[in-house]
Amino acid sequence: MTTLAVLLRKPLRPLRGSGRTDLGAWPVVAGLVLIAIVFGSLNDRFLSAENLTNLALQMAATGTISLGIIMVVLLGEIDLSAGSVSGLCAVIMTILYVHHGWNPAVAIGAALAGAALIGLLHGWMFTRLGMPSFVVTLAGLIGWQGLMLYLLGSGGTINLPFDGFLAKLSDTWLPAWAAWLIAVLIVAVWAAGAVLTRRLRRAAELPVTSGLGVALRAGGLAVALAAVVSVLSADRGVPLLLIIFAALVVVLDLVLQHTVFGRHMYAVGGNAEAARRAGINVSRIRLIAFASASTLAACGGILAASRLAAVNQSSGSSDTLLMAIAAAVIGGTSLFGGRGRPYAALLGILVIQSITNGMLLLNVDSSVRYMVTAAVLAVAVALDSLARRGRPR
Repeated sequence: MTTLAVLLRKPLRPLRGSGRTDLGAWPVVAGLVLIAIVFGSLNDRFLSAENLTNLALQMAATGTISLGIIMVVLLGEIDLSAGSVSGLCAVIMTILYVHHGWNPAVAIGAALAGAALIGLLHGWMFTRLGMPSFVVTLAGLIGWQGLMLYLLGSGGTINLPFDGFLAKLSDTWLPAWAAWLIAVLIVAVWAAGAVLTRRLRRAAELPVTSGLGVALRAGGLAVALAAVVSVLSADRGVPLLLIIFAALVVVLDLVLQHTVFGRHMYAVGGNAEAARRAGINVSRIRLIAFASASTLAACGGILAASRLAAVNQSSGSSDTLLMAIAAAVIGGTSLFGGRGRPYAALLGILVIQSITNGMLLLNVDSSVRYMVTAAVLAVAVALDSLARRGRPR
């Protein structure tokens, strides 16, 4: 019974003893609605099927990198090397595939394995040598970018074959029937999981969500998925890149919410010393988190290379890292650790890309775009700080 209670116990939304309420993702959703209204009224192309399809393609790569950022931020740490690792692993994959003729699946596997080793190295330096994660990953940002430039050589660019598997990955669109089938399956699986969770929590004598609450959430999910499929199918269809990103979000959320490892992640992020005294291997959790962050960064780099059909000296650089971190924070992941879900990456990157896309359609100068994004990020962190101030220790 005790083990079952630990597995099922989740952070309560009400902040007991503070008189405040954690609104969860609702402020982000309200922000998305406001963004849609503002940019939709200023430019009729913003809500068009073609533009929303392009938006879905743009958010997949950076959103995947943001998933890795969340793994480290949940521990109250930071990974500044995610952008460089994504570019380096994309270059490794491309060299193995294009120059050495490796099978694309094997090349991808080798790149992901290399990313995992990089993450383990970062975690080892942090846990064993006691180096701050900021310094460790800052050194990684510089060093891995240097290695990427060295591997690219004087040419600076390696193109992927347009008729190859990797290039077609970003140019694959699901037919309407397949998209609707996936949407129905998602709602059915979610509803079945919610019902099973209610029964297990009731058996463990834990608080349960009402049947009406489960029904309303299932209905909301069904409406949201139906809207996405309808809009994207009106253009080229649902892109495979979006399916891959969404699948990573769901799988990672299931791992964090419904496994012992996930509960240990939140425990270490909330209070590492208390977690250690409770018998949790804090060093192992941190090693896995850093390895997962680098692996997910590599996945994002591979998706970005597929969409560009090439890798070059700017792969993983520019504002990729900053946008990934901003997406995690704007989506609701606390920089102080212990709070957040993978869905934050989905919501956060949707907010950032929507703002960027909308201002590009309005021909707004890049300087203004950066300032607006900075303002949104500052507001998100301020809300997180205020919410944390009202939480009991």
